[in-house]
Amino acid sequence: MGDLSNPMVMRTYYSRLLPWKAMFLWLNQSHAPTRQFTHREFAFTLQNEAYLRYQSFATADDLKREVLRLNPSRFEIGPMYSGRPKDRKALMKSAFRPLTRELVFDIDMTDYDSIRTCCKDKKMCKRCWRFITVAVKVLDEILRTDFGFVHILWVYSGRRGIHAWISDSAALNLTDEQRSAIVRYIDIVKGYTAMDKRLTTIKPMHPSIKRAYDNSLKSAFSSVVLGDQDVFRTDPQQWENVLSMLPDKENAASLLKQFSTGSDSSSIERWKDVVKIPASAPSANALTKSRIKDKHQEAITDLIIQYTYPRIDTEVSRKLNHLLKAPFCIHPGTGKVCVPLLASQIDAFDPDTVPTVGKLLLELEQLSRRGDLQADWGKTSLKPYVELFERHAEGVARERAREVKAEKAQSMEF
Repeated sequence: MGDLSNPMVMRTYYSRLLPWKAMFLWLNQSHAPTRQFTHREFAFTLQNEAYLRYQSFATADDLKREVLRLNPSRFEIGPMYSGRPKDRKALMKSAFRPLTRELVFDIDMTDYDSIRTCCKDKKMCKRCWRFITVAVKVLDEILRTDFGFVHILWVYSGRRGIHAWISDSAALNLTDEQRSAIVRYIDIVKGYTAMDKRLTTIKPMHPSIKRAYDNSLKSAFSSVVLGDQDVFRTDPQQWENVLSMLPDKENAASLLKQFSTGSDSSSIERWKDVVKIPASAPSANALTKSRIKDKHQEAITDLIIQYTYPRIDTEVSRKLNHLLKAPFCIHPGTGKVCVPLLASQIDAFDPDTVPTVGKLLLELEQLSRRGDLQADWGKTSLKPYVELFERHAEGVARERAREVKAEKAQSMEF
C-alpha cells in the first residue's frame, strides 16, 4: 500500500490528501492570486531523479495539475522572483532576480553525531530526537523575542530533522546580507560541534544566550546529555575531550585518572566531580582563588552551551534563492509525511507516530469499502496536521491583509 516505487501511491496522495488550498494561501498570503504565488519558484524531483527548476503557476489548481502530471517524488519551494520563473528565458538576466522569500532554518540530526551515542548517520530514536526538541525551543524563542517574528511554522523533515519557515513581512523582505547577519547572531557553536575544542562565549554572557541557558540548556544538559545519552561513560573520547577543555589541567588529569577508560561510573556521577571548584594552592590569596573559581564556572557554562545549543545548517538560511522541501511532501526513505507543528507542541511530538503515506492510503481504502469514495484528508490521521496548517495560513493572510490596508491608508494621506 505504501510502496513508493508504485506511481499510483504518490498520485493518489497528491490528488486526495495533500492540502493544496492551504499551501496556496500560506505562500500567497491572500485568497486571490498575487505575485507571491504566481512569481514563486517550484522545483520538482521526478521519480527517475531528474530535477526540474524554475517552475511557476498561476493558481493552486495549476500547480496541482502539474504535480499530478509529473508525479514527482517531492517538490521544493523557492523565492518570489521579479518575473515568472517559467518565463525567465524571455527576460534579460538582470531583470530576473529573487525579491522575497520566507526566512528558513534547517536543523538536522547529522550535526549532532559527535555527541549522540544512541544512533548515527540516518538512524534516529526518541532519545536523540530530544536534541532537536531543545533546539526548536531555543531557536523559536530567539526568533520571537529577539527579532519579533510571529508567523513561524515548524515542519518535520520526515526522517531526522526539522525546518522552520517564517512568513512575517519583515522576514520575507530580508536581503541576503540581513539573513546572513541573523545566522551569525544565532550560530554561536559554528566550528565547535566536533567537540575537539572549547567554545568560549563572551563575558558577560549575551542576554539571548543567558536566556537560553537559564530556560532550556542547563536542564537539557542534565536530562539529555548526562541522562539519556550518558555520553561520558558511553564514549571515552568525549570524556577525554571535556576534561581537556577544563582550565585547570592538574584537576583534569586527576579526573581522568579517577574515571579511567572502562570505568562504569555514569555521566551524572562524573559531572558532579567536574563541576566542583578545583582546590587552590595553600598559599593562594583570595583574588587568585576567586579567579580560579570564575574560570572554572565559565568553562562549565560554556561546555553546557556547546553540547546543547541549536546546531543549524547555515547555508539554508543565508540566501533568498535557496530551495526547501515543501510541507506535506513524503520522505522517500521513510514514507512519512513532512507534517507541520508549532514549537509549543514539540515536547509532545513523536516522529514515530507521524502518518506514513501507506497508512493514509490504507485509511482511504477502508473508507471506500464503507462507500465513501471521495474521502480526503479530513477523514484520515492527517487531519490535525492540515487543520494546524490551515489556521497558520489564515493567520498569515489576515496579517498581510491588515498590512495592505494600512499601506493603502497611508498612501491616501498623500
